Amino acid sequence: MDKIVQGGIKFMEEDFVQNAELFQDLADKQTPHSLFIGCSDSRVVPNLITNTQPGELFVVRNIANIVPKYRIGDEVFATTSAIEYALYVLNIKSIIICGHSNCGGCAALYYDESKLERVPNVKHWLNLLKPIKEEVEKLNLKDFSKKAWYTERLNIANSIKNLMTYPGVEDAVKSGEIKIYGWHYIIETGSLFSYDMKDGHFKLLDKGIDYERIYNEIFIDY
Repeated sequence: MDKIVQGGIKFMEEDFVQNAELFQDLADKQTPHSLFIGCSDSRVVPNLITNTQPGELFVVRNIANIVPKYRIGDEVFATTSAIEYALYVLNIKSIIICGHSNCGGCAALYYDESKLERVPNVKHWLNLLKPIKEEVEKLNLKDFSKKAWYTERLNIANSIKNLMTYPGVEDAVKSGEIKIYGWHYIIETGSLFSYDMKDGHFKLLDKGIDYERIYNEIFIDY
């Protein structure tokens, strides 16, 4: 805890002072250009891996970076509410869904249920990924790490699909008004793989690739 307190003091005395003008501009409103949906995992740091400053990203985080289908009800829908706010209040037009390697939430799908007895809410949340688990089980993979890897990537693809259920998003994607990207972040190498919705594969981000052209091609016949 001392480290965190010292970090807070350093922020006030050094980091804030160095960026005082930026924070002054951010004082009255936010105008983020992108929505970042990521895992709550402490190893995933949105601003770090996107090289962005405060005010650029509207961040939504949960266990296993899950995007549920859009719904309205009497329950408290934290993730859905945050995405709804980003879309219809902040009018964000760029969305990144970022999963990562060695995701504990995705791996937990294959644990014995006794391991989740003390976290019933986590267990209930992960039930959203049961259809993905069923798809992975059809592959008859013996290696646990391979199961988790496939689950991480299928979860990203499924979350993109679920985003299309939010009002107006599918039409906005077709017209190019909104763009959605699916990333798989490999923690141990720092690699970022982007989901190609046209062929269903993940490809390493490369500044030599014209992603704008590829994205437009993907949604010609979406």
